[in-house]
Amino acid sequence: MLGLADYARPSGRRLKLLLVTVGLSLAYSSPVPDAAAQALPDHAAPQVNEELFVRIGGIDQWITIKGDDRNNPVVLFLHGGPGDALSPFADALYVGWNKDFTLVQWDQRGAGRTYGKTGPAIEPTMTVERMADDGIEVAQFLAKHLEKRKIIVVGGSWGSILGIYIVRARPDLFYAYVGNAQAVNWRRNLSASYARVLELARAAGDQQAITALTTIGPPPWHSVSKWPIFRKWEKAYQAKVVSAPPAPETLSPAYASPEERAQYEAADDFNFMHFWGLTLSGPLTEVDLPALGTKFAVPIFIIQGQEDLTAVPELAKAYFDSIKAPLKHFYLVPGTGHEPSATELDLTLKVLVEQVRPLALDRLDEQGNRARRGGARCC
Repeated sequence: MLGLADYARPSGRRLKLLLVTVGLSLAYSSPVPDAAAQALPDHAAPQVNEELFVRIGGIDQWITIKGDDRNNPVVLFLHGGPGDALSPFADALYVGWNKDFTLVQWDQRGAGRTYGKTGPAIEPTMTVERMADDGIEVAQFLAKHLEKRKIIVVGGSWGSILGIYIVRARPDLFYAYVGNAQAVNWRRNLSASYARVLELARAAGDQQAITALTTIGPPPWHSVSKWPIFRKWEKAYQAKVVSAPPAPETLSPAYASPEERAQYEAADDFNFMHFWGLTLSGPLTEVDLPALGTKFAVPIFIIQGQEDLTAVPELAKAYFDSIKAPLKHFYLVPGTGHEPSATELDLTLKVLVEQVRPLALDRLDEQGNRARRGGARCC
């Protein structure tokens, strides 16, 4: 499904497009106007429904803010990829969530409408650290714009990497972190994924898959030519082991134009070439979350597909076990792979409502009491 967490992309189709277009420089323009004027005025509260470009990290970045009550806790979603903006699918994925939360979608640097605004000229700035700094700036903007002390962050796949960077750097901005399809270390994740797929192929007596996988050998790989061979079989076996109902895939009409679709694909390809490249040695291959440290000052919740062949649950659980945090919980979702299932979405909402929202509301109540005593505005 386009736009959902899948930091192990691209697909064979996408890779074929990449190899054809290497070296080709394309210019992209945003299909939407500068949207600061599209934000609803403050008097529209308590509901909020805003779509706008915000100046983040020196460039304009696309953000949507939607909720039934702007006094609710704020959830910032960090999409996967890198480059797979979640905005086009968010309305279908998170139906009903805006009753309890203000939901924020952010097209990251190099993704979606943000990429449409800048084109590929921003590639020199595309480091994991710069993108984490962007996320911090987005959180600061949201806290000020929505008059919050802190927000909640939810990251999936690549977004789970970004989320860990962000909450470690600025725990004062966040009530909690929720990770879906939690990645840990790209090289270790890929090695574990290869081993699991080969194990499944052998158990099935699938000689074609066994031959293909043993021919390319286990990672690390230094040529992109091996990538589509592995991905073909990883995707095939991921489909075999998934049994949970899929998440809704409806594309919002606002993002359905040919220009938007072309922009999305271009961003996807651009990110693969930058973060992996033809020798599979780009900046994402160096990610190692445990090396950042395992002590956190915010509650940590990790929700992992039990059948995830990309971010294998054993690595995610080992990382979780190493973490020290004020509160932490790990959840396995049966029948779910790397892509979110409807079951995983339901569990994520349940965790947010029952475990995370009270953390924010307790803080809001405390601030409200203090504000009433001091005559200041609360929250």
